[in-house]
Amino acid sequence: MGSEIRLRTRSADETREVGAAIARALVPGDVVSLTGDLGAGKTTLVQGSARELGVTDPVASPTFVLVREYRGSLPIYHVDVYRLERIQEVLDLGFEDLLDPHGVVFIEWGGAIEGLLPDSHLEVELHALEGDEEREVAVRARGPGWAARWVDLSGSLGSWRAA
Repeated sequence: MGSEIRLRTRSADETREVGAAIARALVPGDVVSLTGDLGAGKTTLVQGSARELGVTDPVASPTFVLVREYRGSLPIYHVDVYRLERIQEVLDLGFEDLLDPHGVVFIEWGGAIEGLLPDSHLEVELHALEGDEEREVAVRARGPGWAARWVDLSGSLGSWRAA
């Protein structure tokens, strides 16, 4: 399965709202791969998802710590593989252990480790548009695990659908 929806957000708050809408579709064991431009809003989107999943702590970029863990209604792992140069470094990080069947994993720069991602995952690609806070967001369902949830997720993202 390879479904896609294209969105446009006009502010950081709207990007967080998209993250919250995505979070409502997540179930334990899900992986969300975040790709796109540097500074395009990957962490901002995770902030909205984490808040929707009951996290009350501030959500910050894991760039320099590589992994941040948050507790909400389920464990949330926020991973950044941007500074890792080889797949082995990702494995040394304990990546396979982060694929917690009871939690949700958000991976910034997930495209760099696509071969390690589970067959079923959600891919979110963000790009900054020139001149302001607008973002173009593409959400793609990968694998059979999203087939039953795609219609609901697509509907909940409808208000941001790009023209």
